[in-house]
Amino acid sequence: MMKNMTMRQKRTLLRIGIAAVLFAVIFFLPFEGIRKTLLLLIPFLVVGWDVLYDAVRGVLHGELLDEKFLMTIASVGAIAIGEAEEGVFVMLFYQIGELFQSVAVTRSRRSVAALMDIRPDIAHVERENETLDFDPSEVSVGETVVVRPGERIPLDGEVISGEALVDTSSLTGESVPRTVCAGDSVKGGFVDTSGLLRVRVTAPFEESTVSKILDLVENAVEKKAKAEHFITRFARIYTPAVVAAAVVCAFLPPLLGLGSFSLWIRRALIFLVISCPCALVISVPLGFFGGIGGASANGILIKGANFMEVLANAETVLFDKTGTLTKGTFRVTKTSCTSEIDKIRLLRAAASAEAQSLHPIAKSLTEALNELTGESPVKPNAVKEISGKGISADVNGKAVLCGNRKLLSENGISVPEVGEAGTLVYVAEDGYYLGWVLISDEIREDAANAVNTLRSLGVKKTVMLTGDNEKTAKSVAEAVGLDAYRASLLPEEKVTAMEEYLNGPERKGSLLYVGDGINDAPVLMRADVGIAMGGLGSDAAIEAADVVIMTDQPGKLPAAVSICRRTLRIVRENIVFALAVKILIMILGVLGIAGMWLAAFADVGVAVIAILNSMRTLALRGGRLRSAADVNVPR
Repeated sequence: MMKNMTMRQKRTLLRIGIAAVLFAVIFFLPFEGIRKTLLLLIPFLVVGWDVLYDAVRGVLHGELLDEKFLMTIASVGAIAIGEAEEGVFVMLFYQIGELFQSVAVTRSRRSVAALMDIRPDIAHVERENETLDFDPSEVSVGETVVVRPGERIPLDGEVISGEALVDTSSLTGESVPRTVCAGDSVKGGFVDTSGLLRVRVTAPFEESTVSKILDLVENAVEKKAKAEHFITRFARIYTPAVVAAAVVCAFLPPLLGLGSFSLWIRRALIFLVISCPCALVISVPLGFFGGIGGASANGILIKGANFMEVLANAETVLFDKTGTLTKGTFRVTKTSCTSEIDKIRLLRAAASAEAQSLHPIAKSLTEALNELTGESPVKPNAVKEISGKGISADVNGKAVLCGNRKLLSENGISVPEVGEAGTLVYVAEDGYYLGWVLISDEIREDAANAVNTLRSLGVKKTVMLTGDNEKTAKSVAEAVGLDAYRASLLPEEKVTAMEEYLNGPERKGSLLYVGDGINDAPVLMRADVGIAMGGLGSDAAIEAADVVIMTDQPGKLPAAVSICRRTLRIVRENIVFALAVKILIMILGVLGIAGMWLAAFADVGVAVIAILNSMRTLALRGGRLRSAADVNVPR
């Protein structure tokens, strides 16, 4: 524990140790009365001088009703009425609690700081035939930086040369390194673990992914949840109320002839010690702080504690399709022709006709031809793109048509009706029908498990909103296991569809929308919580959404809901526990059953237990939530 303390905390621990030894020695000395009280002032001042100083300074600045003021009044009051041992004991235990609290907060901040220790310190920039070192903020777009093995990539960019394994865990939470080579995009904050890379910078530091993530995490704790607002308002009312109650307790009963002033002043002081609200004021924000850190360690950026409460209450989840439930990368999944030779002819004609196109379909045809034969498509001539239908081209002197059924039918070629889900490309060569190619967007491997896990967490409705056609939408929805889907929607129609679910008469919990963050900004912003998938690939995701999942894994969504629910449960446990114990001990103190020793112990004990409970949220930071069994937490 000592090695993790700051110098100030170590000095406080030393003062506590010296004061405790002096207190023990003086306690057993054969002195009584004023002599013993004067001796006890030594350990009292050793351990509590800073509390007394802050209390006096607060009074001079008009800040009377904080916990240090309460402790000063209680401990000095105990000494004044001849209970010096109890006064020293109160201050000693208060400082032990404060030290424990300080260490807990430091540990939490260090955990989050270590988690987000992704800001590169230096960039090796190639300028005028030499490599110079600069701060990443001083490097311009277009410049080339050199990244050596073991170093952190300083800025977002594209690899010009070299090949290496890069560790992306600080941004994505994923432990498996990925291989990058020339032409690949990399993000600032990735760690080069193997080879030398030369990277052309594509974004200034202030616009880089790492900078935006750092800003998000630093600002997240400033957005308070309802529970934090409650505690803040509660403390403002609570502290003056308990001071007033203590004054009434000290003077009203003796004025009514129910005992001596010394008896009731002592009970009032005990009441003040018990009433100190530090257990709530520290443990609740600490719990949210740890929860945000835990989520960040799993590659989930939550922009504020307020969003954690909404996520924890998730009831309806709406998904975009492309780039969210599917990979957004198209590939040839099926062909129809009479033989393997005809398949080669089919793909060769289709890929060559589309060779000059930048459409993802053209890329998928080229990749399929290359995988089957190792060939690249030939360059076509007389290419003509027919809007909404396809392409006609001259490939090695042969007239190739490549497109939908309508294109071939208009050219007198008979085409069969096909009931496949996906994009169908029909191909004909010199008026002869060769067959069709099915191009599909792959469903993400963990999409179905993510939906199933959400359902096990109590999410009542999962729906897909997509602009794709009915067949494809139905196929994806059934494969993933969604409750419903809406197909062929324009962006504005997605908002209208969401409004129906938001205004549903049976809706009680919150509505989440999960999209890729590029073209879903209106829907992301309209949902109770907008969640962007794949934050590493989209600046718009980080800007528009309330929560950013830094990887392309739908499985992170139930993990986010689970972490938020655990955090909320821990925070509520602290509130209920602290208030219940304090109210009970307050009653016992006023009745004369609880003394100053028990009061001090109870106050510090409650604070320590609440802080320990809050720190459980930090344990979430290394978790890997794989299935419903891992995240099935009672609401």
